[in-house]
Parts: sequence; structure tokens; C-alpha cells
Amino acid sequence: MGASPNNKVGLNAMLTPDNCVLILIDHQPFQISGVQNIDPALMINNVVGLAKTAKAFNVPTLLTTVVEERGGYLIKQLQDVFPEQKPLNRTTINTWEDPRALEWVKKTGRKKIVMAALWTEICLAFPVIHALGDGYEVYIVTDASGGVSVEAHTVAIQRMVQAGAVPLTWGVFMAELQRDWAREETVPKVSQIMLEHMGAVGTNFAWELQLLGSHDKTLPPGV
Repeated sequence: MGASPNNKVGLNAMLTPDNCVLILIDHQPFQISGVQNIDPALMINNVVGLAKTAKAFNVPTLLTTVVEERGGYLIKQLQDVFPEQKPLNRTTINTWEDPRALEWVKKTGRKKIVMAALWTEICLAFPVIHALGDGYEVYIVTDASGGVSVEAHTVAIQRMVQAGAVPLTWGVFMAELQRDWAREETVPKVSQIMLEHMGAVGTNFAWELQLLGSHDKTLPPGV
């Protein structure tokens, strides 16, 4: 069979460490205080897990804030994942209208963009729709984003999907980059992220490791 002309199906539609970038937009105190569709603590857990995943697989990651002198600096939990990076501080509500953000993406040479933002209906939807119009393939991490109401978040997701964006959750992003457990180099990092950020799944994994620990001397350090 010939290759599908649809870039949303087939192996080429899958994210890999080498074909995507991650942009995390406005995870700041002011925005977090307005999130209503998801427990803010859970959302913070998710976006930090997302950021750690990108770092584990060396996915280029851009942190950005909006008028941080009033809305607050990037939350510490997220900044600590990339302590050396100063977030790009904007005045534009739409990140894609800031030339520095667009130039950063262009320099990577990658066409698949993964985004998460606060709030979903504005700071995520605007750049997603804009980037899609510029010919990029955009993936939105729904559980690392949040809106001011359940309706605002849900309608924004619908709007972006109708425009061509692909929704996923942060755990899917991690699994999609790992893809094969035979890729042993990243297994210890993925295992640690699972333990720290995947809730019940992480707890079950820890229990499994405890059972195996006395028998399996090949488990990676720290797992």
C-alpha cells in the first residue's frame, strides 16, 4: 500500500524524540489560580511530568511567560526541571505572535509542535490555531493545560481539534517517545518519572519493583 496523504495516521504521525519540540506556556501563579476544569495540583503534577519527559528524551523545550512582573514567575516546580533556562517573557497573549518564539521553533527545523498552556481557551488555542495555519503539525497536551471553567476548556479543545490539532495526555507523550522498551537508555528516566508523577500507576510500579528487587540485580539505580 502507498503512504497515506493524511499526516495524522501512519508511523510518520507518531511523535519521536527527534521530530518534535515542546512549548510550555504561562504556567504562572495568576493563571493557575483561575484553573477550574482540573485540580490545579494535578495539573501541576502533569506539566512537570511532561517537562521531565521532554528533558529525558532531549526534546527541545521552550518555557514562556506573559507579563511575569504582574502574573508571577514560572512556577518553581517547572522551572526546576530546566534551571538554566530563563523563560521567554512576552506581552503578546498569543505566543505565536512573539517573533522570538517563532524564531526559536524555526531554528530547530522541526514541524511537530507539542504545546500545553494556561489557559486552554486563550493561551493555548491562539498559538495552536496560528501555528496550524503556518503549516505546522500541532499536538495539545490536554491534562497539562487548564481553563477557567469546564466549558471553556472543553470548547477550546473542540475548537483546536476542528482546526486540525491532535489532542493527547502527558503519559501518552512519554509512551510515544519511548515506544520500545528495548530502548534501554531512557528506561531508567521513564521509570523515575512514572514513580514520581503517575499516581496510582506509579504506586503499583513501585510495589512491583519491591517484589522484583530482591531477585533482579539489573534494575537501574534509583528505581
